Amino acid sequence: MSQLLHSKILGKGNPFLILHGFLGMGDNWKTLANKFAEDYEVHLIDQRNHGRSFHSDEFDYELMVADLHNYITHYNLENVTLLGHSMGGKTVMLFAVEFPELVKNLMVADISPRYYPPHHHEILEALNAVDFTIQKSRTAIEEVIKEYVPQFGVRQFLMKNIQRKSQNEFSFRFNLESLTENYEEITVPLPSFTQFEGKTLFLSGENSGYISQEDEGLIHAHFPKAKIVTIKNGGHWLHADNPTGFYTEVIDFLKE
Repeated sequence: MSQLLHSKILGKGNPFLILHGFLGMGDNWKTLANKFAEDYEVHLIDQRNHGRSFHSDEFDYELMVADLHNYITHYNLENVTLLGHSMGGKTVMLFAVEFPELVKNLMVADISPRYYPPHHHEILEALNAVDFTIQKSRTAIEEVIKEYVPQFGVRQFLMKNIQRKSQNEFSFRFNLESLTENYEEITVPLPSFTQFEGKTLFLSGENSGYISQEDEGLIHAHFPKAKIVTIKNGGHWLHADNPTGFYTEVIDFLKE
């Protein structure tokens, strides 16, 4: 029996599933999810090895698609709206080309279908440098991470994954060992000659660089109906940088 992904379900209406990025979790989206939940039944999902979902030595997009399919089947969902950010965007793209009959709307936040060279080395190094038997407070843990990750915002994002394991020891929520071991898996492109003919929106952060003009041809080859919009003042975490702009684009697209 496949294990079920952990989720938080908010609101009522047509199913709207949100998938976070690498080292994230559904909770990162809760502010926007509360707004979407005014019109939809929002599922904030933790992907395998992330958040409160199960840990596994195995980790790749095919498995994450199978996890999502299992989740949708478990809850008897149909005509789903999918929104995926970064790694979650790659998951929902692959899901849509494999199970188009289940997808009503596809939305991909700040990632294109192409291969991305590995670029999380410093972050993974920082996380692997933490020794919870030595660093016994959040401050001490953050000090270690700070040596590798000077950006405050990125550190705050990573620190959300620190949980109390016992009274005097912390641990990571995500499965760091598996994510480090299988990191190359998140860089892979969408398989060639795959296509989703349904309604699709790509949201690109104005200051991000994850979706370039050169990517537009590739996006339309895989997603012929794709609309590509830029979120002003948005970096890679465009939904956090400009939540109002992000929300407006999503709702406008869903109402089309």
